Amino acid sequence: MTADCDIGLIGLAVMGQNLVLNIESRGFRVGVYNRTASVTQAFVAQHPRKALVPADSLQAFVGSLSRPRKVLIMVQAGAPVDAVIEQLIPLLEPGDIVVDCGNSLYTDTERRDAWLTPLGLRFVGAGVSGGEEGARKGPSIMPGGPASTWQELRPVFEAIAARAEGEPCVAHIGPGGAGHFVKMVHNGIEYGDMQLICEAWHLMRAAGLPVAETARVFDRWNQGDLQSYLIEITARALEQTDPDTGAPVVDAILDKAGQKGTGRWTLINAAENAVPVGTIHAAVDARILSSMKALRVQASGQLAGPAGPAGLLASGAPGSAAQEALIDKIHDALYASKIIIYAQGLDLMRTMSHKKDWDLDLGAIAALWRGGCIIRARFLNHITAAYRADPALPHLALAPFFQQVLNRTQASWREVVGLAVTAGVPVPAFSASLAYYDSLRSARLPANLLQAQRDFFGAHTYERVDRPEGQFFHTQWPEVIG
Repeated sequence: MTADCDIGLIGLAVMGQNLVLNIESRGFRVGVYNRTASVTQAFVAQHPRKALVPADSLQAFVGSLSRPRKVLIMVQAGAPVDAVIEQLIPLLEPGDIVVDCGNSLYTDTERRDAWLTPLGLRFVGAGVSGGEEGARKGPSIMPGGPASTWQELRPVFEAIAARAEGEPCVAHIGPGGAGHFVKMVHNGIEYGDMQLICEAWHLMRAAGLPVAETARVFDRWNQGDLQSYLIEITARALEQTDPDTGAPVVDAILDKAGQKGTGRWTLINAAENAVPVGTIHAAVDARILSSMKALRVQASGQLAGPAGPAGLLASGAPGSAAQEALIDKIHDALYASKIIIYAQGLDLMRTMSHKKDWDLDLGAIAALWRGGCIIRARFLNHITAAYRADPALPHLALAPFFQQVLNRTQASWREVVGLAVTAGVPVPAFSASLAYYDSLRSARLPANLLQAQRDFFGAHTYERVDRPEGQFFHTQWPEVIG
């Protein structure tokens, strides 16, 4: 077999196949391998005119690649990635590049980098977002690893990535596990964004809007400042009719959400680094609570709620001024909460960048999320602009554009959360976002009492408002008996 393939990919599930077709369509010759040989054969047979080179063994696959070899791995995260790498090591030579394109935990990526570097092999953890369609037509790609390795991969990655504002949605993120870390935070933001959209829909349904009308609302929102892939697919999903019942498909779907774990990883990392990400936490909790369907059904018949939630959220006749006013307020609550979820994710990235010395460019990261990825949205242009104007911006909410939006929308945001609470409609992500906003804008919080409590029971000491920062004090509290 001639070693003339520009790049090779291992793992021909749907994502892998689509990524291969994307790469080949950009003029590259691609070697392909799957553990099950029949999958490889069937895939290549379906595309007889493509520049694809199948291999029935890893040895043949590696032999088909030009040097330095570039091997993309698209298999399930965890042990399967390690197993593939272990089989590849004896077949590769110093200078060859191995790229994990799956949803791996960034600490696994750092471990693998430490494993392969002494062997002379170059390892890259590259987050790839956009799902099956993105893999085929252009994903957002977040590669980490050494800058020199990025220069080797750049021609391929820039060719296959989505484009936004004329720019490819790919950039070198940083060393080590930085690429997979940023993809993890992307997914945490995705969890929060999806939950916020669901809560907005839940409120509209509680106010009496039919499913078809909510679809039209989301379609209208997608023409304005909430334009995004997730808003668009929400509108399309709500328009879909179930052929079995003739009712909206969404009404036939069981309300139990699944998850792959990247949202939980984001929470764990945020807790380890003392970064508040309450909206992401609320979104993960909401998915977990949704999975407790049997308990929720039991509780619904035993635990009391407010009387007449529909009446409290009554918005008047369809198309009336009162209904439109409520929809506008829900829009504002969603927009404000969306800003907060991005602010939390960016704050986590900024914190980890300082801790790991990654030098993450938050503006560049927001720019590459503008196309291809699941959270692509119009307002990412404003985030990109905010960090390009002030790379040292301490918090997204303090950028002039976002200050103005939050100041303008906060009254509607409060009203919507208040209506939901009074009506007994759960809005955990809206509520968590508003609580984060109010905590952020509070010059003084009740943590002074909390410090008094800690000093009382554990002599943990506290700082004083009338002494220089960094001096600690302890009070001799009275003894409590019983």
